Amino acid sequence: MVKVITYGTYDLFHYGHQRLLERAKNLGDYLIVGVTADDFDKQRGKINVKQSLMERIESVRATGLADEIIIEEYEGQKIDDIKRYGVDIFTVGSDWVGHFDYLNEYCDVVYLDRTEGVSSSDIRSEYRSLNLGLVGEGNILKKFYNESKFVNGIDVNAVCINNPDEKKFYGDEELILVDDYKKLLELVDAVFIISNPSKHYMQVKKALELGKHVLCESPIALNENECLELEKIALENNLILMDSIKTAYSTAYNRLLLLIKGGNIGEVYSVDATCTSLREFDENSWNSITSWGPTALLPIFQILGTNYDEKHINSLFLNENSNFDLFTKIDFRYKDAVASIKVGNNIKSEGELIISGTKGYVYVPAPWWKTDYFELRFENLEENKKYFYQLDGEGIRYELVAFAKSIELGKNNAYIDFNVSKAICKVMEDFENNKLNVIQKKIVKL
Repeated sequence: MVKVITYGTYDLFHYGHQRLLERAKNLGDYLIVGVTADDFDKQRGKINVKQSLMERIESVRATGLADEIIIEEYEGQKIDDIKRYGVDIFTVGSDWVGHFDYLNEYCDVVYLDRTEGVSSSDIRSEYRSLNLGLVGEGNILKKFYNESKFVNGIDVNAVCINNPDEKKFYGDEELILVDDYKKLLELVDAVFIISNPSKHYMQVKKALELGKHVLCESPIALNENECLELEKIALENNLILMDSIKTAYSTAYNRLLLLIKGGNIGEVYSVDATCTSLREFDENSWNSITSWGPTALLPIFQILGTNYDEKHINSLFLNENSNFDLFTKIDFRYKDAVASIKVGNNIKSEGELIISGTKGYVYVPAPWWKTDYFELRFENLEENKKYFYQLDGEGIRYELVAFAKSIELGKNNAYIDFNVSKAICKVMEDFENNKLNVIQKKIVKL
């Protein structure tokens, strides 16, 4: 019996997939089809996959061509599978010619002609077309624009720039550059906002009132009631409002959460997150709590929840009349746990994340907010485990995919629950209002 194996994502299964599987089947007597797992696709940079793994497996199964279906989960698995299943022929589409020649050492390699004019990428682009506008300050907008090019069906066609000097970032791009936010909203279906946090509430509200979907860099607003108001407007108008924290879309970070919720380190009693940088700042800069607070708060609220009993905020300020904190430390007390964040601009510390449990702990090295590696550590060193996951584009492209998919489905698929967004805004509000007498103002002379 001649065994044949092939692999694919099989997203939005179409005639081209069907023909390729038929040709593969004709090469032998027994066809094994490997369907790539979601996480492995992300590691390979295929972030536009629309269907779940089970949907894609069912599409292959429905053809009746596969004698056996397996899941491809890791780099190097093809060699393992060829040996494990006694495969005689490996086959794949001709667009991969030469890429898998190394498998000739283990079996015959056959490249099959693909069906011309049919591709999942083209179907996805036709199915989802979204004109996205950008508004804000700094080169982060250019980074966001560059990452959008990796996402099928999203076109950034306009950017609102308040500082004329920033036009240099887009000199070679085919973009509409405007200096009026309302004009931007007239040109787009949705908007990404990364302007100063003091502008977020009004800019988000104006976009929603004009029927535009919104992805906003966290915090969405600087107080809880404004956040709730924006959520209400979005829901009433069937619009998507998503909180943007790139870390939430890191494959490694999500895997970390699953391991914790699965009890791998026991009950969690403490979460400690540090985010700092030596960024230059001026009167338009974000302060430390708005720059880094949402990111540092993310694992605390996603692991321990948002119903803490108390919090204490201590800050070092630029001057006594300013709310520009150079460094802030917040301590939380829960019923059965504690947590803390340390955030700072112009002050540097080790940017690590440590999650402590009754069986062991999670250690994520600096910069933990760009999570691509973490460790589970235990009393018995032999039980320690290390996890590595590819992180492309700091999570921006994955976030864009989730945003676009939410708009398609009319259902918010954000990786950040709105209760977390609301809790972040509440922390910002208490910081701004010196709430509960827990903020200690100390003046730092630079």
